[in-house]
Amino acid sequence: MMDEDHRPSPESLLAKLKAAEQARLRVYIGAAPGVGKTYQMLEDAHQLKKQGVDIVVAVIEAHGREETRTMIGDLERVPMRRIEYRGVTIEEMDVEAVIARHPEVAIVDELAHSNVPGSRNRKRYEDVLDLLNAGVSVITAVNIQHLESLNDVISRTTGVRVRETVPDHFLRRADEVVNVDVSVDTLRTRLRQGKIYDVVKIEQALNNFFRKGNLSALRELSLRQVATDQATKAHDYREREGLDQAVIPEKVMVAMASRGSAKKLLRVGSRIAGRLASDWCAVYVETPNEELGRIKPPDYAALQENIRFAEELGAKVVKLKSRRVADALIDFARREGITHVVFGQTSRSRWDILLHGSIINRFLDEVRDATVQVVPLENTEMRVMSDE
Repeated sequence: MMDEDHRPSPESLLAKLKAAEQARLRVYIGAAPGVGKTYQMLEDAHQLKKQGVDIVVAVIEAHGREETRTMIGDLERVPMRRIEYRGVTIEEMDVEAVIARHPEVAIVDELAHSNVPGSRNRKRYEDVLDLLNAGVSVITAVNIQHLESLNDVISRTTGVRVRETVPDHFLRRADEVVNVDVSVDTLRTRLRQGKIYDVVKIEQALNNFFRKGNLSALRELSLRQVATDQATKAHDYREREGLDQAVIPEKVMVAMASRGSAKKLLRVGSRIAGRLASDWCAVYVETPNEELGRIKPPDYAALQENIRFAEELGAKVVKLKSRRVADALIDFARREGITHVVFGQTSRSRWDILLHGSIINRFLDEVRDATVQVVPLENTEMRVMSDE
């Protein structure tokens, strides 16, 4: 007879049933173009086909690489959708056609791709979510620089601001995240051999994005991301099986002001939440001057963009109402058992702090059992407001 103390809870049984029912998602992640993600996906596809799995190629970007085109071989390809945009015909993945074909598995390349206007979704990762919701399992690939929470880190490391990104919550949906890795020297050799870019781009790439220091840093980020994913999967497994967690779950809070851009803060919060395998929230305090009808239109527009971006990264957005920002944040952190807080701060004079007070200082004085991280911001970015 099963010991009642070890009997699975209704929640864990429901989680098991949902996990068994849902389509599966495998994501190959790499440090840079050319590591072999697309080749690996196609190799998997042929192996699955041999095992009797109904698998199709929904979209593959060969980028002119002959070995990639050859690797497709006799795999079934779902015809692309042709869309007219500004006088040019562009091909995009035909999501409706893939769903109508309803294979067991679909191969979807270039996960971070932005679809042309007129497509079913704005981004390809949203297309993948539609396939998963329709019961089609997906194997896809993305480079580490396209992960949204790493956008600022990638920019500082490589000097390149990546425009096409995938929110972190998409990777948390994945059943498997696999790192496809080659050495820095091997990757640079492939580049010199013309296996990654056209010949005219090789020298520029070697001296910029494909510098050894950049590639080493990107490889480290890829490895860390996969390690984070493994920690998250272990946490979810223990929860699903009704087992005690190995550590106390962390609770992460990002404190947003009701004005200015909070994207840098939110990326930091998303990275911390991912590393600690926890849910997280983005919190802002609406003061009387920021109520609807009184808030300045530019501030309202910035706030709505921050909320959209936070939700895209997987945060729970919480609005508090109070005349005093610090009081509201402190009460919320205590009530919710917050263990890690992210604040933004621009440079302020000592006189300004003495005159108007500091939310961060108040928080540090009164909430002793939470780790506080202060992210320095430019004056054009969101700043933590004084507690007037």
